[in-house]
Amino acid sequence: MTTTSAESTAIEGSKSATQAARWVIDASHSTISFKVRHLMISNVHGTFKGVSGEVVYDPQHPATAKVSASIEVASINTNEEKRDEHLRSADFFDAAQYPTITFASKGFATKGDSGSLVGDLTIHGTTREVTLSVEELTAEHGDPWGNRRIGATAKTKIKRSDFGMGWNTVLEAGGLMVGDEITITIEVELIKQA
Repeated sequence: MTTTSAESTAIEGSKSATQAARWVIDASHSTISFKVRHLMISNVHGTFKGVSGEVVYDPQHPATAKVSASIEVASINTNEEKRDEHLRSADFFDAAQYPTITFASKGFATKGDSGSLVGDLTIHGTTREVTLSVEELTAEHGDPWGNRRIGATAKTKIKRSDFGMGWNTVLEAGGLMVGDEITITIEVELIKQA
């Protein structure tokens, strides 16, 4: 009995689906960090502690990867409580109205242990397509507790004004108090699910 091209494609798709595994973010070993220019002089660094999400990933077919993540805006931390309160306010993230930042992937292209992840990023109720540069995509490893883990680093740059966060103060000498461009770095560790 011969197999048609369509049947062959369906079989390969089925094999790929069974090889894809679901991985969840290990929040205690993952970091979402950012930096933004302050007074046109130096960078202020911050992190978000509340992150969750999952990845459906088959190392044999990386282009089929699906990534979804959610970040709790209220978990922002720049090591200065008054600044963090201001960032949570309506001037910036408006955490009361928009309590989460979300990301949903649309495509993933790899080259060796790096790649590009394209997806929709939603901040402050506004969604924009972004591309994350993925580096250090690790092979699967076991941990001392019987779990299987993988990890990666991803980076991107966005403009906060693209997400409706335009608050600023003009300085006496010209320029702005807070830069528009935000550099984001994501260090993620994922645990394989049964």
